Amino acid sequence: MKKLYLLKNHQKRLLQGHVWIYSNEVDTKRSSLKTFIPGEKVLVVDTGDAVLGVAYINPHSLITARLLTREKSLSENWLEQRIQQANLYRQQFYAEPYYRLVYGESDQLPGLVIDRYGLDFVVQINTAGMEECIDDIQQALMNLFQPNSILLRADSGMRALEQLPSYTKVLHGAVPDYLTVIENGTMFHIPKDTSQKTGWFYDHRENRAFLQKLVKGKKVLDVFSYLGGWGVEAAMAGAASVLCVDSSKPALEALIQNAQLNKLAEQVKTFRSDAFEALSALREQQESFDIVVVDPPAFIKRRKDSAEGMKAYHRINQQALKLIRPGGILVSASCSHHLSEEDLLMVIGQALAKAGRTGRLIFRGTPGFDHPISPFMPETNYLKAFFVQLD
Repeated sequence: MKKLYLLKNHQKRLLQGHVWIYSNEVDTKRSSLKTFIPGEKVLVVDTGDAVLGVAYINPHSLITARLLTREKSLSENWLEQRIQQANLYRQQFYAEPYYRLVYGESDQLPGLVIDRYGLDFVVQINTAGMEECIDDIQQALMNLFQPNSILLRADSGMRALEQLPSYTKVLHGAVPDYLTVIENGTMFHIPKDTSQKTGWFYDHRENRAFLQKLVKGKKVLDVFSYLGGWGVEAAMAGAASVLCVDSSKPALEALIQNAQLNKLAEQVKTFRSDAFEALSALREQQESFDIVVVDPPAFIKRRKDSAEGMKAYHRINQQALKLIRPGGILVSASCSHHLSEEDLLMVIGQALAKAGRTGRLIFRGTPGFDHPISPFMPETNYLKAFFVQLD
């Protein structure tokens, strides 16, 4: 392997457990980035030639290299061993085979995401280094699980940062039109062709389970509902009625099917609209709810979006509060890494103050067990959810 030299004192973060190497940390005089091929494995060394580990590299990316091991080499079946280890970890928590099997850096597999739907697997590859490992990933899944199907979703926005093309590909078998998930006692069918990302958002599983403890006999509003993870599970736990709001027609059609699948068609209704417009319309109709769930897509995808994104979080929480009955509950979530827990809590507090209302935090939600947080990488801790009960 070629050597990737770091500038003096730039090995400290790696020695503390982080695995990313930025382009401005590379000693380009000793290891010109022009000499590297995107995706190839390199030996990372400090100024004194001490080996820091093996990484894969993409000279075109701001995150130039990602460490795979702190040893001097990788074993022949390192990738299969890591996937097997990831699966054993998750089996501690989940009796049924529905979970995020691989979560990138937290499973020592940077740039790789795998979701498991029984014996159907959806693979997401975000980096040139993992692109070079596609055949090994497929073989590892074949050896470990004997899957019915493997679908590669190489179409995330992150791939543009790596100068990679966007595409999808069936790696094995015949992918069913609907993938199946069983979560918190509820069954969901996920349409292969119209679903987002890898299909299901497993990361809120434990937070949705907590919501189920609160909903019996309650009137619930689920904003940005997608396929009904929050809303249909609330109905399954005994909510008197659930209104699900989303702007996507295919998502709401699939949500209705999921409600029917669980014999909840009477309790679950839908409202196709932009979320902000829907909340305004419900306010004008003098509607009110016992519980309002606001789980939007990332309003702050990049740091430069922070100002506009904060405005959106303020606005959506303020509108949601106007619809909650006295003693009701606001569930406010964010998947924006650039929005801290403290910032989201501040947004909720300011929204309460502006509405002239008071309340208390009753639950602080985090990513599920299948989205483990690396103590070395704060970047792996992106999800937050606050349950606030109003006075």
